Amino acid sequence: MQLLATPDRNTWLGRRDHALLLTVLQTGLRLAEITSIRQRDVSLSTGAHVRCEGKGRKERCTPLTKSIVIVLTAWIRTQAEDGDSILFPSARGGRLSADAVQHLVAKYAAVAQKQRLSLAAKRVSPHVLRHTTAMELLQAGVERTLIALWLGHESIETTQIYLDADLTIKEKILSRTNPIQARAGCYRPDDDLLAFLKGL
Repeated sequence: MQLLATPDRNTWLGRRDHALLLTVLQTGLRLAEITSIRQRDVSLSTGAHVRCEGKGRKERCTPLTKSIVIVLTAWIRTQAEDGDSILFPSARGGRLSADAVQHLVAKYAAVAQKQRLSLAAKRVSPHVLRHTTAMELLQAGVERTLIALWLGHESIETTQIYLDADLTIKEKILSRTNPIQARAGCYRPDDDLLAFLKGL
């Protein structure tokens, strides 16, 4: 994804932002969830995962791929390893604000859009990245109930909102079906119905 290539990984901020964007895209974590993760919430050994507290103070674990484990391992090494430390801190070491994350996503999206004109009309936000995760899972053949579990949705109806947005998938499904063979015609009521209507 072009967005991931835009942060300058030669700088501390660039490495942080790259790791943050990669984590959001792979896990689909909400904005409040990603900014509250601490080092102790990430397990990078066998069965790598990130633990977070979602809506309604419900805790859930999301698995991490090998590629993100490598990035997060390197990222944590650049900081003082401390379980209480915020995983993606501000330059001052505190928790990033929602506005700060929205700003950095918009900043990198603007750079990506200049490099790839096909992205120019697209609005990119942290929530859009979460939506992207849902669509990646769906296109990989993951069932709706499992996507709902992955994203921490209360009900599958919430997940359906994401799925309804992907017209491409619906078009592919439609192309696999046989068209219904039906001829146009006029409805002709039977004699009983005509008699009833005349009696009104």
